[in-house]
Amino acid sequence: MSTQVPLATIAQALRDHHRFLVMSHLRPDGDAIGCSVAMALCLKALGKEVTVWNHDGPLEKLSFLPGSDLVSFPPFGEKHDFEVAIALDTASRERLGRCLESIGNVGLWINLDHHISNNGYGDLAHIDPTSPATGQIVYELISSAGLPWDAAMAENLFVAISTDTGSFQYSNTTARTFEIAAHLVASGVDVGRVSEQLYQTYPRRRVELLRELLASMRFSCDGRAASFALSQEAATRLGVTPEDNEGLIDHIRAIDGVAVAVFFEELGPESVRVSMRSKDPRHNVSQICARFGGGGHTLAAGARVSKNLSTTQAEVLDAICHAIHQS
Repeated sequence: MSTQVPLATIAQALRDHHRFLVMSHLRPDGDAIGCSVAMALCLKALGKEVTVWNHDGPLEKLSFLPGSDLVSFPPFGEKHDFEVAIALDTASRERLGRCLESIGNVGLWINLDHHISNNGYGDLAHIDPTSPATGQIVYELISSAGLPWDAAMAENLFVAISTDTGSFQYSNTTARTFEIAAHLVASGVDVGRVSEQLYQTYPRRRVELLRELLASMRFSCDGRAASFALSQEAATRLGVTPEDNEGLIDHIRAIDGVAVAVFFEELGPESVRVSMRSKDPRHNVSQICARFGGGGHTLAAGARVSKNLSTTQAEVLDAICHAIHQS
């Protein structure tokens, strides 16, 4: 096992096998879905048999993407065999969720990711923490190996890269990222249409959710940390889905003077999902989340904590304040 397996080696494995399973992490985002669909479309163009699973299934918001209907829930109570299983944008095997329960025998595991906390699980692993999105890695794989390419793959990878770079605004965006984006646009991506679907089209319930969250907003560490929380009761009352809260943390991250932002989502009486964002690499939220069994990137990370909401808030905010004061 190596985190530095050349992309050429992985490309050859794609050519040499026939029956593939493509997966990404639970609570998927644009990068997870975009690179999964692009990979599946590429494999289909090679004449392969491809299945795409996600613990939470497809995203309503990304249903406009060509090929998004390929994404399905793993079949409950059934096990299926595959020659190759590909995990994309997934820092640990456990983050594949229920997909693991539906996998029977697999001959080869491929792991493509950009999370620094990825331990290189699988038989062929290529982990590049310098890449702003796994979608960029998938692009490099396809383009460097001369694999099939079309406008549908380009649109999926544009969404993958755009969403994980904050629409090309985050510090992880590089000159290479813009070069790739230019090629994606030249391949047929309608930037205006895609951006409208991604950033300017929301269900009303998402705005109601934002109002609820802002009402719970609190500041810690002399205003250096901002947080808000969503209880199960509020989520049920508003009728929101997990994808509705994607990106809402950016509203408090953008507040002047805030260095670290946190979103607490109550999943159960003793289960809380923590999402954390930082503006400054001196405040490494991946390291903070690692204290609670999570991980991610320097400026964006998360964890799931098996405690009640109020206890989790107190302990996580205390850890953040300690990290801020130490930097």
